[in-house]
Amino acid sequence: MTQENNLPSEKINGSQNGSVALIAAKTPIKFLFVSWESLSGDLAWQLTKEGHSVKAYIKSKNDIDVYNGFIEKVDEWEPYQDWADVIVFDDVEFGDIADKLRKKGKSVVGGSKYTDRLEMDREFGQMEMKKYGINILPQWQFSDYDEAITFIKSNPSRYVFKPSGNVPSGGKGLLFIGQEEDGKDLLELLEQNKNVWRKKAPMFQLQKHISGVEVAVGAFFNGKEFIYPVNINFEHKRVFPGDIGPFAGEMGTLMFWSRPNNLFKMTLEKMKPALAESGYVGYIDINCIVNGKGIYPLEFTARFGYPTIQIQLEGISAPAGEWLLKLAQGENFELKTKRGFQVGVRVMVPMYFSKDRDKEAIEMYRDLPILFKKPNNLEGVHIEDIKLEEGVWRIAGVSGCLLVITGSGSTVEEARKQVYSRIENIMVQNMFYRTDIGAKWSLDSDKLTTWGYLY
Repeated sequence: MTQENNLPSEKINGSQNGSVALIAAKTPIKFLFVSWESLSGDLAWQLTKEGHSVKAYIKSKNDIDVYNGFIEKVDEWEPYQDWADVIVFDDVEFGDIADKLRKKGKSVVGGSKYTDRLEMDREFGQMEMKKYGINILPQWQFSDYDEAITFIKSNPSRYVFKPSGNVPSGGKGLLFIGQEEDGKDLLELLEQNKNVWRKKAPMFQLQKHISGVEVAVGAFFNGKEFIYPVNINFEHKRVFPGDIGPFAGEMGTLMFWSRPNNLFKMTLEKMKPALAESGYVGYIDINCIVNGKGIYPLEFTARFGYPTIQIQLEGISAPAGEWLLKLAQGENFELKTKRGFQVGVRVMVPMYFSKDRDKEAIEMYRDLPILFKKPNNLEGVHIEDIKLEEGVWRIAGVSGCLLVITGSGSTVEEARKQVYSRIENIMVQNMFYRTDIGAKWSLDSDKLTTWGYLY
């Protein structure tokens, strides 16, 4: 299904003169990235390759060597506030700082205090959806595991367990989708693990389970308006093909760019007044379960997604520095994107399963080389936790997430063929990845089209 992205051109507003002058003169733009963990290095690297000046601050000590050799890193970010033309906050919990910088006149891409709460406080996010006319599933917020256990016993049903707050990348596996209609599987897990989970997820949500197609709709927001086209994406969250194994946060994604469709109009578009009031600038999406009866939004992502942003770069035709600057300065513009589909696949090594539990396993993989059969053919290769030393790409950090490989095509099969042919160029000891990213498209697209959500 090829998407027509020749959208009507829009009048450019906001700080037009400054950004146009910078771009027209091809003056390098100065970008400052601020991160808790090593997340947005690939975007920063792309800006560096475009000739812009980039500095990046990463707080996590586990990521001390990540991106070395690819981008310039700094020990503190505050001294560079005035140096930067654009400041990028790539995660939640920066919203209050971002709001204050915007009030000072700085051009900022990243959260707001409001959007941080949308993502981190699941109950608040759901209530805001309801407030703005979006249909929501029954859900209950807890900070006491014994209360949740009593609730399930009194209200037997199938539930989804979701931690609330800013859960680090290593804690994504706590998400649990119950399989039993009476909730006994989740009940047993809570009873056995409550003492451990209290520390890792002190606040959590139980959400009524619903069957259907999982799909997310997202768009960039410039502080006042959505930037079109919108992004429709299908995440693959479990580690192994066939949606087997633990949740990994994300193993790969199928996506395409679209004119505003019914999925967007019935969900994300309704949040425009609230986003404008908060002054949010950045990418935001709502992940949903949809079926023939309706759309059921699950949660917000009010920031760049990972590896969503890497895959979006495959589908965005405009230079990253150009559209990031326009976005940060509040301009209304059309994002130039490819027609068709993009597929991204995460390449990992077994140290992903080790984290802090097995230092020896982590050290076994750290610094191992990442080799390419054709070193001059790195199209579609996006970096995660790696570094560059004396011309050799090596494993860095502790995550075990090394690369995101992307591909495009006028059909999903063309995109899948391209991405997996590009993966064949990579040589890393014991690397693994999912081989079925996008494989369910024919079935999912038939359902979504029949239900009328893609029009």
